[in-house]
Amino acid sequence: MTLPAPPGAPIRVLIADDQEMVRTGFRFFLDAQPDITVVAEAADGEEAVALARRERPDVCLLDIRMPKLDGLAATRLLAGPEVADPMRVVVVTTFDLDAYVYGALRGGACGFLLKDSGPTLLAEAVRAAAAGDSLVSPSVTVRLLKHVTAPQTESAGAAPVRPAPLSEPLTDRERDVVRLVALGRTNAEIAAELYVSLSTVKTHLSSVQVKLAARNRVEIAAWAWQHGLAQSSA
Repeated sequence: MTLPAPPGAPIRVLIADDQEMVRTGFRFFLDAQPDITVVAEAADGEEAVALARRERPDVCLLDIRMPKLDGLAATRLLAGPEVADPMRVVVVTTFDLDAYVYGALRGGACGFLLKDSGPTLLAEAVRAAAAGDSLVSPSVTVRLLKHVTAPQTESAGAAPVRPAPLSEPLTDRERDVVRLVALGRTNAEIAAELYVSLSTVKTHLSSVQVKLAARNRVEIAAWAWQHGLAQSSA
C-alpha cells in the first residue's frame, strides 16, 4: 500500500478534472500550502491513470465526470480491490452526483470532497487522505454517507446494498469506535471522546477492518450507516 510521505516532505498531489478553471483553482491554492505540492494535472480519466502510475502521488483528486474514462473507472484502476499497490484517491463530487459516490467507495476511494467545499476544506481533505485519516469534516462525511448508504431504490433498476456478514461480532468498544468514525471523527478525536490512547484507537480500527473486510475507514463508516450505528447520533 502507498506509504505516507516522509516527515517534512510535501504531500504530492495529482489533480484530474476536465475543467481547466477547476484544475487551476485547486492547483493555485494547494501549491500555496507549505506542506503540499501539485505534481501533475490531467484533463481526462485516461491521462489521470497514466500520470498517477508514473508519478505515484500521495493523493489523487479525481472528478467523477471526465471524458475518455470517468472518475469511477479511474478510481478502480488506481485503488480497486485488484490493485496490488493502491493509491489514495479522493473523489470530487457534488450533491447531485451522490448516486455515484457509493460506486467510488466500492472502487477504492478513501473519501469524498465537494467541489464547492472551499479551499480550506480542500487542503484538509488532502492532508487527511495522505495521513490515512478521516477525509473531511463531519458535516460532509455524514451527509454523503447517510445518503449513499440508504436503502437503494429497486424500481430504479439498482440492486439494494447487501453488506457481507461479519467474520465475528464487534466488541462494545469497537462499536463505539465505528460509530465515531461514521460521524467523521479523526483518530485523535475518537481517543479524546472515549478516554483512550491513540494507539488503542488504531488497534480497535485494525481489528474492525479485519472483521468487516473493509479496506479503509470510509468503508467502515459506510457499514455503520448501513447498520444504523450512527443514526441515533446523527
